[in-house]
Amino acid sequence: MLLACAICMKAQMPIRIYANKAVEPDSADVAYHSRKHFWRASAEVVGFNTGLWAFDRYVQKGDFAYISWNSIKENFKHGFIWDNDNLGTNMFLHPYNGNLFYNAARSNGFNYWQSGMFAVAGSAMWEMFMECEYPSTNDIISTPVGGMCIGEVCYRVSDALTDDRATGFSRAGREIAAFIVSPMRGITRLVTGDAWRHRLTSGRQFGQPNIALELSVGANVLDFHHDDASTKFGGVVNINIEYGDRFEVQSKKPYDYFTVSASLNLMSRQPLLRHFEIRGRLLAREFLEEKDQHLSVGLFQHFDFFDSDSIRGGAVPYKLGVPASFGAGVYFRDIERHKLVLDAYAHVNAVLLGGIVSDHYRLDQRNYNLASGFSIKAGANLVFDRNKWAISAKHEYYRLFTWKGYAPDVSLESTDYRTLNAMGDDSAASFGVTTLRGDFRIAHNTYITLNLEHYFRSTHYKYFPHVRSTSLGAQLMLTLKL
Repeated sequence: MLLACAICMKAQMPIRIYANKAVEPDSADVAYHSRKHFWRASAEVVGFNTGLWAFDRYVQKGDFAYISWNSIKENFKHGFIWDNDNLGTNMFLHPYNGNLFYNAARSNGFNYWQSGMFAVAGSAMWEMFMECEYPSTNDIISTPVGGMCIGEVCYRVSDALTDDRATGFSRAGREIAAFIVSPMRGITRLVTGDAWRHRLTSGRQFGQPNIALELSVGANVLDFHHDDASTKFGGVVNINIEYGDRFEVQSKKPYDYFTVSASLNLMSRQPLLRHFEIRGRLLAREFLEEKDQHLSVGLFQHFDFFDSDSIRGGAVPYKLGVPASFGAGVYFRDIERHKLVLDAYAHVNAVLLGGIVSDHYRLDQRNYNLASGFSIKAGANLVFDRNKWAISAKHEYYRLFTWKGYAPDVSLESTDYRTLNAMGDDSAASFGVTTLRGDFRIAHNTYITLNLEHYFRSTHYKYFPHVRSTSLGAQLMLTLKL
């Protein structure tokens, strides 16, 4: 299994410990995984859509799955509308489905950009043919774009898990883990026989990259201020992954460097997934490389998801989903000055599609406005006395505009959600998250972590009064750095 072998003070985590030592891929493995198999990839995309539709139709008996030639013709005749599924479905589950389309191609030799086209095709097939509801504008954006983001992360993590030299229980465990992380790659390996084929090389397309893994478990409190104050207590599990080196920019392959941050609620009447974030580097250039300082600039893809439910009454602390976002990022590092290491970053992004909680839009499963706009992210880490303790701060700001609303005389209570074509309330919303964190080592690779969060939301409506709300969160956790 993974062994900690080096300390590195140059990462997005305040303190990063390598889970393994970087090893370049074997040329034979690179050549093998670069062979394209169009028909096999296409069959996996079509097969997945068909199987999912059959499950929805014959097991779930969902109304939307009762398709016919007439429903297909009506979909083409009517065209796309903004749908009213809940935030988790539209901003996370649909991109996860896109990841399956993407990895059907990625595991059959296609690169990042080419596999994205398969995600577009798989999403279009589902929207036009596999539902008797009008095709969704937001789904045709979030599914392939968010799917490319999640998909490349899953593909690379599954690649790091496999080892074609292994045998017995070790091989079985690796194959099962890789299948869980990337099911479509697992299916491809079963179809081709790679799941049990023994080789003299590892079979990894990317060799063994530097990977840091951080697991935190502890107590969580959420305090929401709107018309009054409400507080909720529970538990939390945080997982952070950093893959590659942000300052290694010789390669121009997408996602040679990325970070993943996920947070799970162990709190009653709150969604299990409270936060999920990916930042993947598409390309970069190094502007400064000296002994003590480094500076790089790059183009990044972002995936952001924050979710909560009402603590008391009907008000919701926060909801934000951004499955389609791209922008520029700057990274700086200053090394070893009086036992102090500083690293910092800043991103400016265009948000192609996002969603943010609404105080008024309530239709079918939706209580948020779809929108587009921009985001700004910045943060810094200070690590003291090598790896003994660290403090960090970051801020994320989103400005989102809902530009296709509904007329003020429209009553949502009497409106058919299947035909209303609106992003939500005409509005301009701001959402900010500020986080302060401290880590203190208590044992080898084990830390006490205190995390403080401040959420701020301000929405200016065209036909309703301006609304502001704030939420405070705090987590006291035990952190294991692997």
